[in-house]
Amino acid sequence: MSDQLFIHLAVRTSFSLLESMITPKALKAWAVDNAVPAVAVTDRNNLFGALEISETLAGAGVQPIMACCFDVTDGGHQEWLTQVSVYAQNEAGYKRLMELSSFAYLEAADGVPRLRREHLFEKTDGLILLTGGSRGEAAQYILKGKQAEAEATLSEFAKAYPGRCYVEITRHGLPEEASAEPGLLEAAYKLGLPLVATHDARFLKPEDADAHDAMMCIANGEYLGQDDRKRVAPEQYLKSSAEMIELFSDLPEAIGSTVEIAKRCAVRARTHEPILPNFGDGSRSEFDELRVQAEEGLEKRLAEAPQLYAPKETYIERLNYELGIIKKMGFPGYFLIVADFIKWAKEQGIPVGPGRGSGAGSVVAWVLTITDLDPLRFDLLFERFLNPERVSMPDFDVDFCQERRGEVIRYVRDKYGAESVAAIITFGTLQAKAVVRDVGRVMQMPYGQVDRLAKLIPFNPANPPKLQDAIDDEPKFDDEIAQDPRVGELLETALALEGLYRNAGTHAAGVVIGDRPLTEIVPLYNDPRSDLPATQFNMKWAEAGGLVKFDFLGLKTLTVIDRALKFIRRDGRDVGPEWASLDDKDTYELMASGQTLGVFQLEGQGMRDTLRKVRPNDLEDVIAIISLYRPGPMDNIPVYVAGKEDPKNVSYQHPDLEPILDATYGVPVYQEQVMRMAQEIAGYSLGEADLLRRAMGKKKVEEMVAQRARFLKGAKELKGIEEKLANEIFDTMEKFAGYGFNKSHAAAYALIGYQTAYLKRHFPVEFLAASMSLDIHNTDKLAAFVQEAKRLEIPIINPDVNRSTADFDVEEGALVYALGALKGVGLEAMRHVEAERAVRGRFQSLHDFAERVDPKSVNKKCFEQLSRAGAFDALEPNRATVLGSAHLLAAMAVSAAEDRAGGQGGLFGDAEPAVRATIQDMPSWNGQQTLDEEFAAVGFYLSGHPLDDVLDSLEEGRITLSNEIADVAMDGRPLELIGVVRRRVEKPARNGGKFAFLTLSDPTGEVELMVMPEVLDNFRDLMAPGNSICVMVNVRRQDEEIRLSVKNVKPIEKARIGKKAKALVVRLSRGANFAELAAVAERLVHAPGADRGEIYLELPLADGRIVSMKLPDVYSTGLEALRALKMASGVSRVDTMAA
Repeated sequence: MSDQLFIHLAVRTSFSLLESMITPKALKAWAVDNAVPAVAVTDRNNLFGALEISETLAGAGVQPIMACCFDVTDGGHQEWLTQVSVYAQNEAGYKRLMELSSFAYLEAADGVPRLRREHLFEKTDGLILLTGGSRGEAAQYILKGKQAEAEATLSEFAKAYPGRCYVEITRHGLPEEASAEPGLLEAAYKLGLPLVATHDARFLKPEDADAHDAMMCIANGEYLGQDDRKRVAPEQYLKSSAEMIELFSDLPEAIGSTVEIAKRCAVRARTHEPILPNFGDGSRSEFDELRVQAEEGLEKRLAEAPQLYAPKETYIERLNYELGIIKKMGFPGYFLIVADFIKWAKEQGIPVGPGRGSGAGSVVAWVLTITDLDPLRFDLLFERFLNPERVSMPDFDVDFCQERRGEVIRYVRDKYGAESVAAIITFGTLQAKAVVRDVGRVMQMPYGQVDRLAKLIPFNPANPPKLQDAIDDEPKFDDEIAQDPRVGELLETALALEGLYRNAGTHAAGVVIGDRPLTEIVPLYNDPRSDLPATQFNMKWAEAGGLVKFDFLGLKTLTVIDRALKFIRRDGRDVGPEWASLDDKDTYELMASGQTLGVFQLEGQGMRDTLRKVRPNDLEDVIAIISLYRPGPMDNIPVYVAGKEDPKNVSYQHPDLEPILDATYGVPVYQEQVMRMAQEIAGYSLGEADLLRRAMGKKKVEEMVAQRARFLKGAKELKGIEEKLANEIFDTMEKFAGYGFNKSHAAAYALIGYQTAYLKRHFPVEFLAASMSLDIHNTDKLAAFVQEAKRLEIPIINPDVNRSTADFDVEEGALVYALGALKGVGLEAMRHVEAERAVRGRFQSLHDFAERVDPKSVNKKCFEQLSRAGAFDALEPNRATVLGSAHLLAAMAVSAAEDRAGGQGGLFGDAEPAVRATIQDMPSWNGQQTLDEEFAAVGFYLSGHPLDDVLDSLEEGRITLSNEIADVAMDGRPLELIGVVRRRVEKPARNGGKFAFLTLSDPTGEVELMVMPEVLDNFRDLMAPGNSICVMVNVRRQDEEIRLSVKNVKPIEKARIGKKAKALVVRLSRGANFAELAAVAERLVHAPGADRGEIYLELPLADGRIVSMKLPDVYSTGLEALRALKMASGVSRVDTMAA
């Protein structure tokens, strides 16, 4: 028996999400170490890893067997799930296997994959079936004592798979296996069916069993301490051939069958050249169609262009050059497909971006309207996009309006056939922080302890750290292990599970289009949250399998631009010619001022500072700024600025570099410039230069040595440049190639930046309304936009059920604040309110509003939030009364709706009900309460700020406001700030204790402060959210980075920051509580303090007049007095009359 061999036919990999720890890489290493000739992976219902595993194993000389283990459903009301495994013998079998796996996902309405039983009996050619061991249908019958039914099942399978049906026997040490095996053997011998031994391997080594157990608990939401939970046998590690032969020593034929099956399976998933759908009706070739569209497009572009940036012949020459390369590389169809869906989108009025990535360097793309930038104007290179020296697929990333992107994808699906279009799967992994939390949870360790461990791992979403690196870099892990040995166990398990796939989703933008039903090329997956099925292979392997990816990206800014233009054109106005010519001086002045909140790519604080330094005056400057404002290139901003300010500061290593670097003042900024330098100095073709640029970026030493020699030789022969200077030029190129930016991408995004800046400069109200509409649920962004509107002195119409719209709008130069932006009301509910008002007119009273709205949309919470925000002020100015009556109004709405539904209105359906609930008057709020309640509904202070009146009473120059910090902050010089604490986030400090981030809000904006542990301990109570405080902060400033840390805190009324006041003017709202006010005034007669003066009351009358009265005594008029008066019921504001 020593020469006998066992082939594993039932290995599950990490692609059976959270069911196996065996990765493709680990499986390959195991197969090589154990000299295994072949192995079959049977992941559960899926072929996610089929191509990757096939290429990985075949690359190591191991035969991959294409297979899948299916959960089979009988489709009954009380569903009966069994298992089978199916193996592909040949190409037809593999295609059918892909179909079966696709059916398992696409036909599962609830998103849980399983295969309908009848599919197993259709198109079985080229397939081998294994009956599923103890989980198979036959074994399940045997376990129920139904031997005859078991035999009938096996006969049915044997008939469908003649000579290709094997009775599967497993021995994992499970009781059901031992119970079912005798019956299976009896049936197999009786029916003359071969036996086969399999082993459902889930982990590599016996010692991995505990980690796998933890992984199963993570998958199923269970705990290791539970008895009744899903688990696998400790025996389910990847056993050696000898171990399996020993295990089945009594059934040598079952071992022999494994080799037989391996020999019968002679197909594997393979990579494929790109497969594109055919474009057009066949009346002319794709290339001829491309040429016709390109030549017509060029004529149109040149006729519409405000000016040409080269002779017409140059455009024609460049077009023909590009067409030649596209034809030679075989990509005409790709360009036609992209152009077609972009033209369709534009015809439907769907905003499309001007380009993205290197595709903007193609004249063909420009004339086909794929992009909107003239490449010759900005010296954008085609070879950066499609290099004739390096055959790879072109890749247009296309930006669409975020809200209508789906329409374009549906068009593509309908044009090429639903069966030929799919999204692309993505896999989420167990990353360091998450896996520590997950393992800690299943071990039932205290939440606080696990949270502490997870927080020791650095947070870096762009490049998440590996757990082992975090452990090596953080000594506190050793302290934690010393205090509790279970921490060591947790980390050991987490390290074993880190990086395994945990779930599947869909790529945000990628769509593949095939020339045939995709299941002939790739199996499909169904993401219940997506309209499209997805490929079961991820992006890398879907493309390797021959599918061509098209990126349909959603860009919010395009929707902002579109919405702003609609606002503008609704009022009969439009953008000027500078919109297209990109040369509006006022727009560049706006950029140079740094007031670019909301401007695409240019709104961050650091970017604003850069704009002030560079002071752009054309699009070339903006392209350069976008390219330079990144780590590395940032260091060259001062050189760029110096060159821009004074041409004498510009120098070139060689005179022939001037035309290439002139636009960027001698600083190589773009990858395209590096390519041009190689072409000009050393005679490289642009294709060769692109290869050089890529080599420089990758820093491969041998390749760089060869390229340097080639460059030195070319420079000598072409320009007579000596070795020393040629080396220096090469060094410069090498430095900038590493972090040079793709100019085509920067140019396209600079164009969107210009358009948003143009709108902000010339149509600020429309621009802000559109911007806020797209951030309607982002409170922080809305707060920033409201501050900007106030800075620009744009009137804001506060929420009002009779004036406001559901979304943000513009009305006669004012910004209409959206009802739908209020917290907890819902955009759709407010659309219903707007529609009701449009149909039946303004709401006349609270009762009228309640009786007309649909209570399914406008519930008690809506009434409460609308009242807090002041949306009913025009119907009832006392917000406290409306809030107190919210439950009555909601009940009234329900009652009116029931009357309408029951036909109670009769002929007089519009008549008022005979009895209306009485709304109870409540004491009106003071100014502080009004703002606090408004804050609860809006998410920030909208109509005013709690410190507005304090602002007017401040001593000149004493306090720094948040909008002044960037201008006045100096390193080492403390500042004094005032504000209301918006939020305080505490975090554990490295040396014990806690530090905090404090967000402070003043009337001009917000600022974030750092609070060190000692300061936090001393002033924690004062820094509670909602408190008004005066803060002394230390300043650390390095270039444009400003860090503020709290040094000292006082309640604002105790801080001596006010100027002397001879009088206070108290403005009252209707419903003010005079008794409470009199009591406060009485206290102020005797209150201490140097500031003494008069108090005036201003009382509004119902007809709009204001009565002013002077109180009889002399009172304290300092900041503390001002704050005390402000807290009285019905006081809307207190102003200072200066001494």
